[in-house]
Amino acid sequence: MAFTPDYLRSAGEVIAAAPTLRDAAAIWRARDPATRVVLVDAMDMRDEAPALQLGSRRVYLATTNGHCWSVTERADDATALILTQD
Repeated sequence: MAFTPDYLRSAGEVIAAAPTLRDAAAIWRARDPATRVVLVDAMDMRDEAPALQLGSRRVYLATTNGHCWSVTERADDATALILTQD
């Protein structure tokens, strides 16, 4: 599945508006159960470029080969969202 600009915009709106990052993940998981949403500490992502920056929240894109996960900047390759908050 490729993440389109509209998909990322919708995800960003939900993630930015949610009361907490945990709520944002739960809301997006309910909206799109096929997409994996992972919460991690912002420090773990310090060397990566976010796909979206929403105030103190950041969204990174991830992909998998079925075994290993990696961060990607290519929305066409993304299969998961990684969320952080400062």
